[in-house]
Amino acid sequence: MLINCVAYQDGKKLADINVEDIDAYVSRPECMVWVALRDATDEELASMQHEFGLHDLAVEDARHGHQRPKVEEYGDTLFVTMHTVELNAIDELHVGEVNVFAGRNFVLSVRNRSQHSMASVRERAEREPHLLRLGAGFILYALLDAVVDRYFPYIESLENELEGIEGQIFLRGNARHNVQQLYNLKQRVMTVKHAVTPLMEATSKLWSGRVPAVCEGSREYFRDVYDHLIRINSTLDTLRDTIGTAIQVNLSMVTIEESENSKRLAAWAGIFAVATAFAGIWGMNFEAMPELKWKYGYPMALGLIVVACALLYRRFKRMGWL
Repeated sequence: MLINCVAYQDGKKLADINVEDIDAYVSRPECMVWVALRDATDEELASMQHEFGLHDLAVEDARHGHQRPKVEEYGDTLFVTMHTVELNAIDELHVGEVNVFAGRNFVLSVRNRSQHSMASVRERAEREPHLLRLGAGFILYALLDAVVDRYFPYIESLENELEGIEGQIFLRGNARHNVQQLYNLKQRVMTVKHAVTPLMEATSKLWSGRVPAVCEGSREYFRDVYDHLIRINSTLDTLRDTIGTAIQVNLSMVTIEESENSKRLAAWAGIFAVATAFAGIWGMNFEAMPELKWKYGYPMALGLIVVACALLYRRFKRMGWL
């Protein structure tokens, strides 16, 4: 689906143009064309490839999707893949993809499997003509910055969720539920990390050392994005380590609870063992057994068993086993 096709000159919008007119504007050295597609069809990508002279391999990656975040150069054209992270209608983590082709005087952005609109990026760029004058490099930065900024709220929600789980770790009987929540949280953290880490490595190519000609005038802006990615990656590492620690603590709590249960069982088993031992001795090894030849034998035996069990119960209670 074609979202926008706009021509700019000297940082200012000239007009919304038709796809058939792209070649006429791109051929003018003072003009720049910015096209935005969403869930592009093969025919739309083929049309864009013809208009901008895109490399076959880059177009193939954009067509098939599910690419690792990366930056690749094809002659004078830069191809960038980045992942979006968002929640769907039922609050499940959903990963989308944004592919950007940036040339000397054009930008083509292709958004796939993502509900987050990039209209605000265009509005921001058009409000800052002095920056839009920098050309395709600044537009690429604005798109990259928008994707990265949307990581922050989601990561904050992951931190809040982890804090909530940590508050329940020491509550008795929550062990299984806590482990399930922690593993689910860890899976989502790793999903975001798989989007951030390779993008961080790719972004470093846009400001450090020899940078593509498209990005030469926007080095400082890409370095700012790189700094954001460093912070996000560090936060994700901290979250992952904290989740690992929480899982270990939770498993330790399970072990402690099992140990306490074992102590209770052992204590009650000891109490009943004493009663069984007395009953076994008097019932088998004496001629004058209770209820037969000794008038008070039975009450005395029961009393002694009760006293012995009570003493054991008191002892186990003091030890914390009961």
